[in-house]
Amino acid sequence: MEIASMNNDEKPSTFFTKGLLWFKSLHEKIFANIVGIAKQFKKNAKDDPRRVIHSLKVGLSLTLVSLFYYFQPLYNGFGVSTMWAIMTVVVVFEFSVGATLGKGLNRGMATLLAGALGVGAHYLASASAFALTFIRFFPQVKARYDYGMLIFILTFCLVSISGFRVDEIVDMAHKRISTILMGASVCIIVSIFVCPVWAGEDLHKLVAKNMEKIGNFLEGFGDEIFKSSEDITESKVAKPSLIEYKSVLNSKNTEETLANFAKWEPGHGQFKYRHPWKQYLKIGGLIRQCACRIDALNGYINSEIKAPEEIKEMIKETSMRMSIECGKALKELSKSMRKMNLPISADEHVTNAKNSAKKLNSLLKSRINNWEEINLLQVIPLTTIASILRDIVTCVEEIGQGVNELASLANFKTTKSSKEIINTNKMVVVEKIELSNNHVVITINEQNMKL
Repeated sequence: MEIASMNNDEKPSTFFTKGLLWFKSLHEKIFANIVGIAKQFKKNAKDDPRRVIHSLKVGLSLTLVSLFYYFQPLYNGFGVSTMWAIMTVVVVFEFSVGATLGKGLNRGMATLLAGALGVGAHYLASASAFALTFIRFFPQVKARYDYGMLIFILTFCLVSISGFRVDEIVDMAHKRISTILMGASVCIIVSIFVCPVWAGEDLHKLVAKNMEKIGNFLEGFGDEIFKSSEDITESKVAKPSLIEYKSVLNSKNTEETLANFAKWEPGHGQFKYRHPWKQYLKIGGLIRQCACRIDALNGYINSEIKAPEEIKEMIKETSMRMSIECGKALKELSKSMRKMNLPISADEHVTNAKNSAKKLNSLLKSRINNWEEINLLQVIPLTTIASILRDIVTCVEEIGQGVNELASLANFKTTKSSKEIINTNKMVVVEKIELSNNHVVITINEQNMKL
């Protein structure tokens, strides 16, 4: 009996202890989650401080449109329709100026047109909704006006199918259009004049950064690929400059989105009205083609190539020079693009890379007859690397041409160093020699030389 009573006494105490431990662990978990969320907030703010500014701008816009509720004369004029202004701020305000302008103008124009058509088009509601929904699948419409088409359908059906009388419909449409235009105007004004984030500038920096990443890889590739087996064993960890190119492979969607938003933006800074944003997409595509070839080269890093040392030494110097010169050319192009200067200095590196490619081709042709006694399976990796490097030289030349086209279309500046390079690459051409009054007259002309 005593043992049974002792067991009964222990049960409440055990339950209480478990409950206390559970509560303590719950408190620790909640605290750990709060700390984790705070660290995540700090990390996101540190990665891009503009996110914090964007959040404050949205809060400012919501505060401004909320004044419709707190000022009695404004509330009496619009009533509960003021809610549309607040909803407009929530759905329209985006991170960049271009995205906000695009959504704001889409929403305003779509609401205005749909409201006007909806008043006298009760019987066309279903057919129009069907047609407009189908039009949204057109690629050109979906790229820039998809959100506007959605708002058009919503407003058109709301106005035309509703059971209101005509005078009530007109009054409702007037209030809704007015409040939406006010909300969109607040978003656009705050987005442009309060710490603006320009999608075009982000696109410009992204393309230049991707070019620099490819250049960093190519500059470091030559030293890595021709390592000895002992060096390969010692360095198994890849350098950051040799793996950062991988982000370039997946940059297409980001570039297209930024280019689409940039088209909505007004002229700002060095980016004038009708800036050639399509050219950035062309350059970005060429950079990704180069990155794909670099991805193939990356597979040979830290892998021992069992080829005769004679052949390795034969192509080592020219291959390294091709890679390094291509890397320097891309970094020069990136630098000039960031500063929006003419990319004159990159031409010399492209020329050096092309000369190295020709030299390598000549070496391979001159020695190919001596490869009869060599195991071709051992030579294939080296010839593959050489072939890919030649393709990369062509890609870099095309990227350079693309940047030159952009410089011409966007009127990049000519720096003092660029002028000096242009002047040093002129040749004097003697057009004619004449004798006049016992004097020799020589007519000359200056022409630019191609690098």
